[in-house]
Amino acid sequence: MANSQTINIAILGAGKGGCALFDLLNNLPDVTIVGITDKNPKAPGLRRAADLRITATRTLAELIGHPEVDLIVDVTGDPSVPALIQRNKHPGSEVLGGAAARLLWRLVQHETQIQAQLLSAEKLASIGTFASGLAHDINNPLYLILGLAENLADEKDPAIIREQIRDIIQAVQRISALTRELMHYARYSGGDVAQDVELTSKLDEALKIARYATALQDLSVVKSYTAKPIVRANPDDLIHVFVNILTNAIHAMDGRGTLTLATEWFDHTARVAISDTGCGIAKENIGRIFDPFFTTKPPGKGTGLGLHNVRTIVKKLNGQISVDSEVGRGTTFRLDFEKV
Repeated sequence: MANSQTINIAILGAGKGGCALFDLLNNLPDVTIVGITDKNPKAPGLRRAADLRITATRTLAELIGHPEVDLIVDVTGDPSVPALIQRNKHPGSEVLGGAAARLLWRLVQHETQIQAQLLSAEKLASIGTFASGLAHDINNPLYLILGLAENLADEKDPAIIREQIRDIIQAVQRISALTRELMHYARYSGGDVAQDVELTSKLDEALKIARYATALQDLSVVKSYTAKPIVRANPDDLIHVFVNILTNAIHAMDGRGTLTLATEWFDHTARVAISDTGCGIAKENIGRIFDPFFTTKPPGKGTGLGLHNVRTIVKKLNGQISVDSEVGRGTTFRLDFEKV
């Protein structure tokens, strides 16, 4: 290997198995995917690679013979491929195929199921934290509807009746919009369906959901959108990431403080920064906040899965996440993505 700290991998086969393998390996440190190939131009792994600007090709021999490849993983299931590999591979390349590749695929399936379960568990827990805020926002229009309905029982003036009916309709529409936002978030699909997404719109959408993290908010929200960058991603993934970070920020401020949302872009990078003026994170915990099940919240207040899932999703999008924090002054999360 050219660099003992890095494993350069070529994936042969970009179907369902190759795509899942691609996502898993792409998240590992010190692993570089040199390329992925498939005879089918519509294979999902080729689309994933193209979204992340990683070489995708239908030329098997070209990728097999790449001089920088340390490991060739064959998940094509094609009996003619092993012989093609032996004829074209670089002398320093190793091969994983046959039963070993099938075992790896099963491990990938198991890992994918675990990740899905973690996302679902954290999703249910986060929705629970919105309960008090949702109750507050639903009760207000419900009380209005009740009062107006009681007035209508005795009202004789047609003009007043029409006005109060309009008010009732508007109150129902507010409740409908609220539940629609929450149901969309609850139906988070994740997956690999990527599209061009404008980041500021997803930040605003996530803020509508995250504001239910507390019933009584006295927050100032500052938006500094110096750019409206577009990235290639699954919109549900971005909403999930932003809601998690925003909810943590709101909790850290205990409903009072300033929440700042900023976007900017560099040559090839779109950056989102989410800052709060809350309690901050102790230095000894900064390195642990992305670990699964680590939380500083009291029992029953957090699963410790939120930021772990955030980092997993950001890595899947080929992005980077960093955090700066000072106890008593606040925290800033920065997310960097490649622009379209």
